[in-house]
Amino acid sequence: MASDLEHRPDRFASDRRGFLAGLGGGLIGLGGLGRGAWGLARADEASDGADRRMIVRTERPLNLESPSAALDSFLTPNDAFFVRSHHGAPAVGLRPWEVVVEGLVDRPLKLSLAELGAMEPTTVPAVLQCAGNGRGLFRPRMPGLVWERGAVGHAEWSGVRLAALLEKAGVKPEAAHLHFIGGDVPPTTKAPPFIRSIPLARAQADDVLIALKMNGEPLPVLHGGPARLVVPGWGGNAWIKWVRRIVVSAEEAQTFYMQTGYRIPREPVPPGQTPDPKSLVPVEWMNVKSLITSPDLGATAPLGPIEVRGVAWTGEGHVVKVEVSTVEDPTWREAELLDEPRQGSWRRFKIAWTPPAAGSYTLQARATDSKSQVQPEVPPWNKSGYLWNGYDRVPCVVSRA
Repeated sequence: MASDLEHRPDRFASDRRGFLAGLGGGLIGLGGLGRGAWGLARADEASDGADRRMIVRTERPLNLESPSAALDSFLTPNDAFFVRSHHGAPAVGLRPWEVVVEGLVDRPLKLSLAELGAMEPTTVPAVLQCAGNGRGLFRPRMPGLVWERGAVGHAEWSGVRLAALLEKAGVKPEAAHLHFIGGDVPPTTKAPPFIRSIPLARAQADDVLIALKMNGEPLPVLHGGPARLVVPGWGGNAWIKWVRRIVVSAEEAQTFYMQTGYRIPREPVPPGQTPDPKSLVPVEWMNVKSLITSPDLGATAPLGPIEVRGVAWTGEGHVVKVEVSTVEDPTWREAELLDEPRQGSWRRFKIAWTPPAAGSYTLQARATDSKSQVQPEVPPWNKSGYLWNGYDRVPCVVSRA
């Protein structure tokens, strides 16, 4: 059940702090997380005064959003990384974890974590973003978790290439899709299991992994540990957590979360209109997007040069340009891009902005990628609130020095 915090904004800021204070101790049974987890301690220690504590979207199952200040780095720390749960984390550690590969294969596999860890390791930096990140910014509104800007993060994922597992198993010629079954269990018999599939062609790409580590540490339970699927450039709906079974099939999974959930109109529809189900396609590649990480939302800064920082990413291809302006003076200026261009990975950007006078301003950013996609001011509406990528806008106040 969703928490009433997301429906009562006047209570949200204070109540989520109290909830998280209790949460820090309650997570000890999930991977040894203690008082310092999720930024509970460091939020009060931040030298720049920015709030890095997690935002609670729902308590059961646990869904946590990262504040933008926590995303102001190339890699997002594990304890500041957003959490998306459909049914909640399974009990991990009660019995040895195994990953099974079966279906249309010549040699079915049953591999322990030790056997997976003994295979040739691969590490890829990649953005994980919930398909519904930004849902709360669409108008008209729609049902679903009210994510705003922080259901996204960037980590180094380490594990074994999925293609290596498939080669070891021997895929039959008629195979075309892989179904992934995780260890999480629906809370009731009426709730559908979270089972999805990806095309074989995408699964065989060099960057697709069964990850066992996140930022050099064993994959945390709340982030899908001990084993999760990593599909760089694709929405988080494809990144199945707690992977136990991989079923090689000739067809796409015929499950609720594949045939009904996480589908989007092939062509835009007018706001508020329900599209023909036959026109819907699965959410796959992310679209181009940027996020201002500093100044923080509602920050106050003295009059003078201000460094504007942020991150930008896309799905297929890589970011080639980020521009920044204000709503009050929409003259776009190109920011400096940091980090190497790489598909699935984000790039940081920065630019010096000198406000003309004290007052209230709204900064805005837009990104362009190598496929010539440009971040729009407002993206096409869809009834599920997927793939919001409108200009990122941050209000701030400039005071007299």
